[in-house]
Amino acid sequence: MNSVQQIETNFNPPEMIFTEKRLSNEFEKITTLIQNSVDNNTAIHELEKSLWKQLLTIGHQSLELFFGLLGSGDEGEKVILPNGNHVKRLENTHHRSYQSVFGDFKLGRTVYGTREGQKIEYVPLDSRLQLPESKFSYLLQEWDQSLATELPFNQVDKNLARILGFNQSVNSLERTGQQLALEVNKFWKALPLPAANEEGSILVATADCTGVPICKPEKTVVFEGFETEKPKRANKKKMALVGATYTIDSYQRTPEEVLDALFRSSKSTPDQSSRPKPKFKRVRASLLRDEADKTDPQVDEIFSWLADEAHQRSQSYQKPLILLMDGQDSLWRAGLEYLPEDTFVVTEILDLLHAASYVWDAAHLFYSKKSQAATDFVRERIGKILQGQVKSVIRGLQWKSTHAKLEGDKLKKLNQICGYFNNNTHRMNYQDYLKAGYPIASGIIEGACRNVVNDRMERTGMRWSLKGAHAMLGLRSIQLSQLWDDFIQFCIKQASARLYPHSDLNKMMETVTTDIIFCAANDENLHIEYAG
Repeated sequence: MNSVQQIETNFNPPEMIFTEKRLSNEFEKITTLIQNSVDNNTAIHELEKSLWKQLLTIGHQSLELFFGLLGSGDEGEKVILPNGNHVKRLENTHHRSYQSVFGDFKLGRTVYGTREGQKIEYVPLDSRLQLPESKFSYLLQEWDQSLATELPFNQVDKNLARILGFNQSVNSLERTGQQLALEVNKFWKALPLPAANEEGSILVATADCTGVPICKPEKTVVFEGFETEKPKRANKKKMALVGATYTIDSYQRTPEEVLDALFRSSKSTPDQSSRPKPKFKRVRASLLRDEADKTDPQVDEIFSWLADEAHQRSQSYQKPLILLMDGQDSLWRAGLEYLPEDTFVVTEILDLLHAASYVWDAAHLFYSKKSQAATDFVRERIGKILQGQVKSVIRGLQWKSTHAKLEGDKLKKLNQICGYFNNNTHRMNYQDYLKAGYPIASGIIEGACRNVVNDRMERTGMRWSLKGAHAMLGLRSIQLSQLWDDFIQFCIKQASARLYPHSDLNKMMETVTTDIIFCAANDENLHIEYAG
């Protein structure tokens, strides 16, 4: 064993021995706890609780010892930064909090700059540890925000408090999430392409809108001549835009098979287990507004991203590109703007289920709901639509309305239905799409709207600020795209590069402390050696 080299720490030798001994005693308590549980017939769930509490104590004392071994980060009276600037050690030790999953710590750090009161240029200990900008550890932030994408913030606090033994404020959880969400755009741009041999043969892009309950600010006069704003609880919703991309292998069907599946016919239908599954499904959602409260920013964010995905995943791998959406004109206009014909070869497909819903609306103008006549009417016309006879269906509806003498609201409704089919006829060549094996239903985006937005953001009593809602949509999209771990690592790397441009100055400190070796704990003490 190499001789032990003395390094500066926050502990003097007596304190170090005391800390080592205390940590050793905590390890010994585990053995005692287990033996006592055997002797006293302790139930396993009680032992687990006691073990976990003891492990948290050991974790806290281990980090305390670790920080003590590192010391304050003193690198001498003067340091030359990579940019050539000379900085000196400031007289006062600067302290900061660090909230880990094992509890809170107060770190004393040597800092470097020109003089006290001016900007601190270099903090060796922060750089050595790659500390986050806030007091919350990256691991704690990861756990917090991963849970927050699924649960209300107060429930995140309650759940983690039961596990970790300390509380966090709802405000801090919200602020941390909003700060993390600032990296969402950069992450999507840096995300590498999936492996070509793992992708499906067709790329599908899709988008839809769904509402988010928003708190509208209300102005309140505090005193004459001055106004402030406070949130006003209101049931008003603002429409968020959700986009999704995925690849899928070709799957040919006949119009008759699709019709049977829609109406759950007793006839044999294709084995659903043989249907290809979507691959590398990526989902994004946005709730951005400009100063005039227009949705242009969110349209740009989502459709620019869809265009990037199409350019990389469709053109790079020479895949057919499908734009599959419902009949909302604004979405199709955005699709044509961001996926122009001179750059992309796009097959536009109107979601069959939305088309079918319009046929049902037409049926209920002539027949009562849930009647067999209405069902027969719908089945016949969807069958024609699947065969490419959209114009025939339009003429038939108009003929039937004339003979049924529809008027007033019913006639207006039928004209809207015919207009919908007429405007989207070029997107309803389902017989060709089925022959090519293309998807014709937008279940992916319908599910995304429900999963990304509704399941998290429309729970009873929930109201969001625009900023908070947009941040949550960004984080939840990444979580549901199965990219959370990649995103967290990306955020840590980005933060470290921004916060610690002088991290290479710690090499000596890292060399001294890299090999802290915990030797076997004997009955007397826990010996700690670190290589020189």
